[in-house]
Amino acid sequence: MSAHLPRGRHLLADLTGVAAHRLADATALETLLRDAARAAGGTVLGGHFHPFGPGLGVTGVLLLAESHLSIHTWPEHGFAAVDVFMCGSARPELAVDVIEAALAPASCVRRDVARG
Repeated sequence: MSAHLPRGRHLLADLTGVAAHRLADATALETLLRDAARAAGGTVLGGHFHPFGPGLGVTGVLLLAESHLSIHTWPEHGFAAVDVFMCGSARPELAVDVIEAALAPASCVRRDVARG
């Protein structure tokens, strides 16, 4: 029997020490995630980003042909949780690279999980 190869990668990133203004703008975060998805080789099918009010966080998700990309932010804590699940030849680490470069966190902890 041959070894089972994972069908996708699920990359989780915790970004801490992010300036609050970078985490509260739903429109800017949607643009950022769309850019990140394309950089990783993803195909955006649709998305929804919900701002929780002035100075508060944003929850956003992009549906990709390759799976999904999401972000949840807490500006009051300088924290963002990013979730990138992609299959095929897409490279989720490139999506996180784009997000990390734009949000400029003090630290970014990544966890990479093979799926499938």
